[in-house]
Amino acid sequence: MKGSKAGRSSYSSSSYVPHQSRFSEYSTPDKMDASSSNFDDDFNWHHPQTFDQHHRSVSFGNSRFLLEAEEVSREFSGVRLVNTDEAGTLLVTNYRLLFVSQTTVDIIALGTIPYAAVEKFNKLVVKQTSGSRHSDKSSAGSAKRLLQVYGKDMRIIVFGFQARTKQRRAVFEALLRYTRPARLWDLYAFTCGPARYGGTNPQVRLLDEYFRILGVRSHFHATRSMIDEGTFTLSNDCWRISSVNSNYTLCATYPFSLIIPKSISDEEMLQASSFRAKCRLPVVSWCHPVTGAVLARSSQPLVGIMMNMRSNTDEKLVAALCTQLAGGEDIRRKLYICDARPKKNALANGAMGGGSESSANYFQSEIVFFGIDNIHAMRESLSRLRDYLDTYGTTSSDGKSSYLRHGGSSWGAGNLSSMSASVTTLGDSGWLSHVQNVLAGAAWIAARIAKESASVLVHCSDGWDRTTQLVSLASLLLDPYYRTFKGFQALVEKDWLAFGHPFSDRYGLPPLSGSGNMPLELSRQSSAGSIHSSLSRQQSGSCTPPPGPSHSQNFSHYSPIFQQWVDCVAQLLRMYPLAFEFSSAFLVDFLDCVLSCRFGNFLCNRYFSLSCIFTPNMHMMPHCSGGHYFFFFLRACLCQTFQARNSEWVWLGLRV
Repeated sequence: MKGSKAGRSSYSSSSYVPHQSRFSEYSTPDKMDASSSNFDDDFNWHHPQTFDQHHRSVSFGNSRFLLEAEEVSREFSGVRLVNTDEAGTLLVTNYRLLFVSQTTVDIIALGTIPYAAVEKFNKLVVKQTSGSRHSDKSSAGSAKRLLQVYGKDMRIIVFGFQARTKQRRAVFEALLRYTRPARLWDLYAFTCGPARYGGTNPQVRLLDEYFRILGVRSHFHATRSMIDEGTFTLSNDCWRISSVNSNYTLCATYPFSLIIPKSISDEEMLQASSFRAKCRLPVVSWCHPVTGAVLARSSQPLVGIMMNMRSNTDEKLVAALCTQLAGGEDIRRKLYICDARPKKNALANGAMGGGSESSANYFQSEIVFFGIDNIHAMRESLSRLRDYLDTYGTTSSDGKSSYLRHGGSSWGAGNLSSMSASVTTLGDSGWLSHVQNVLAGAAWIAARIAKESASVLVHCSDGWDRTTQLVSLASLLLDPYYRTFKGFQALVEKDWLAFGHPFSDRYGLPPLSGSGNMPLELSRQSSAGSIHSSLSRQQSGSCTPPPGPSHSQNFSHYSPIFQQWVDCVAQLLRMYPLAFEFSSAFLVDFLDCVLSCRFGNFLCNRYFSLSCIFTPNMHMMPHCSGGHYFFFFLRACLCQTFQARNSEWVWLGLRV
């Protein structure tokens, strides 16, 4: 990596501020009328220059900002970052758009965004009004070309280009090319060569975490030979590690090894899997080291529209989670079955064969519904939150501060009406309510395990979105190991990666092999209008929706489930900073690495696909190869920061 600042991509703590926004699309150019005197006063245009840099040296010493194997294909000077009204040079590389300030000759984080973090982008043309003293011909010649880029990291970036330079067209075409890779292998992570940071195999690390959970790690350490020989099936008094899914035939979205009750055979596991959606049967995720209570996860049972379908094997497996209480003869612990969905949604799933359990059919159980909304509600909520941030942020995508945009009536001026409108808009987004629901559900689960020594089984519909949020967050509350650098890595790798959260679907990534038509442009939802609304807030102009056909594609599986979970962790960290080894700066860089796809950890929908990437025989060994997980990179970069500032618990990330 060349240059320390190049290591921090666009989602760094310095760039994640309230005016940034999410979700992006491209379309035909929009027309907007604005007064010449107003707009030109805000923009001090410099004569642009274009440099074709196809594998040639980069001008102005900008090569020091490039990462390993990052190459500049085009370089444009005289570009303005509208958000901050800064002139600079825009570099188009094989990994990102990189904006370098003309004044400081340094990277402007707000204007730098990896292609994988781009959701949509479109063009705007700003023209003078008909009442201008210039002729129409002159007005057309002085039109300002804007390119607006929506990021998955809560940003709306606006670049300004001079007319008749073809700069904007070149950048637009580059975005079309780089944000729509045909295959997973076309991502930057697969161009960087072998890993520099060493690490064990992810399957070995998963087994090591299982050994720790079962309390046998003091006697055994996981090795690759254990996996190859199938000798990792260790056990304690109540639980055992099963190899029934070693070939991913039991469940394609579960890890190769599973912790299950010792009393349940592999044959019974196979039978029970058919009664759960996607064959995601109940398995243990965490075990209390003192009481023996467990936190388990699964998908919804297939009880059908009449809610009367049953499975004796599934009921036996769930009952086996109710082990005996410590010190009590023949007294078995209570089991809570937590359905993350609203009850009406769970019942509606019965029409499609799903549904929820009945406490009458499951031993010593109680059914609880948490009422957490689905992925579509979260996507819309974050979209509205983005609009709020762009409206009330310090610097917005229209280049105006919140204070100027409201005619000098901002919070700082003590205007209660403005403050009330802002709070109302934030509340209407629903984001904080969703975060609160997830936090409350996880806290409830942790309390049942810690205070009642009860076991808890958590599921939603498929068991890989809301279930993962609740299970991993409850584990974080219960186990201080997960609040360390190393433990946090183990938690994410176990509950998010190994148990098949569909990162590829949720972030719109290309498949392992694809046709080239990638759904990286979103259809126009409620959030899409914020491009126009933010610019139309300038008093001198107005904006209309773009004419012509839409270039959008289906993006129905996109959802910020993982970002929401990181937000929940950040809220806990803000309340209990001394309970964590890391600060919120770590979480910001962590999420930056996830969204940028600079590393290979979060590229697939399931653990089996991720394992294919790590195959030693693969010819292309990207950043994700050989255990080169970005956690090692982040820990190396931030450990010194933590040691130097462990008393400065500054809230840097995920603020609203």
